[in-house]
Amino acid sequence: MKPRLFEAVMKDNVTGKDSTRSSRQVYEELKDKMVHHPFLRRYTEMGIKEGLFSDSVGALGKMHDTLVAAAQPALIGRSIINVLPTTEQMERFPLDTDAVAYRFAEGAATRLSGKKTSTVDVYTDIVADASEEWTKQFAEDATWNVMNSMVERVGRALGKDETQRILAAYAAVAAGDLAGGAEIAGGGAVLSWALMLGAHNAVEGADFQPSVFFCNTLGKHQLLNDDKFIKSVYLPSENTDIERGSIGNVLGMSILPSSLVTNTLAYAVDTRIAAVMLLRRDITIEDWYDTKTEKYGVRASTRFGIGILRSTGISRISNIKTTLT
Repeated sequence: MKPRLFEAVMKDNVTGKDSTRSSRQVYEELKDKMVHHPFLRRYTEMGIKEGLFSDSVGALGKMHDTLVAAAQPALIGRSIINVLPTTEQMERFPLDTDAVAYRFAEGAATRLSGKKTSTVDVYTDIVADASEEWTKQFAEDATWNVMNSMVERVGRALGKDETQRILAAYAAVAAGDLAGGAEIAGGGAVLSWALMLGAHNAVEGADFQPSVFFCNTLGKHQLLNDDKFIKSVYLPSENTDIERGSIGNVLGMSILPSSLVTNTLAYAVDTRIAAVMLLRRDITIEDWYDTKTEKYGVRASTRFGIGILRSTGISRISNIKTTLT
């Protein structure tokens, strides 16, 4: 699920519940601050001068869409988990008697066995965020290119933070709860076609179908150095984008490398059943001001919850060699 652009957000009629405001509510309030906040005012003035938009609403839309575009490449987390939008603070999922789940709340992971618990509660209390701060003088004198670059930097940092939290959830699953009842031992060797087959087989052995395989970018290059892997995928051009990290579809799995994945690990996951990310508030921009230091900033955040619903839909390869060959 990709983050929504500004136009779609402002058409949303959903209002936040409890103390959580929806993205549209935040932006409706932020409109009035565009003429007072030094950075937002300068961003608006310079953007109008460049002919990029005509008013403060257009400036807010440009900032949001720029941030989303910058965050997107780092948001591989949303491709390795089932993302569902929600307006609820908590949703309760049924847990099969033979399943093991993990609940994440207040920074802790709790193991739940289907033999003792019939449901798993997923709370949307996780906030991924990123921000930048500037002095009043900087905000008043900054050029358009500098300000746009700063917004992109916030977007990249936010995408990284969100993805790291999703990866941490997968890493928290105990080895004995994984598909096959153990990790796939890498044995200190490079990531290979044989190890990938082992991970795929473990998930299929649990009667699931892995849909994604993700590893470190080093693992991607190790695979590209394996003739058996190359022959299996043939790297058809329509499924391959080396620059963006995509190296096709193998055994029904999309291959998604990222530098954020621990370089000794790799995963094969059935994203349909293994885990869920409940997205309560998508990427949203907010302003802030520190009266003591007279520094201004822009903060971007998402609010969501994560739950592992069936750990046997996950296979993990460990102890992968950390050099190319």
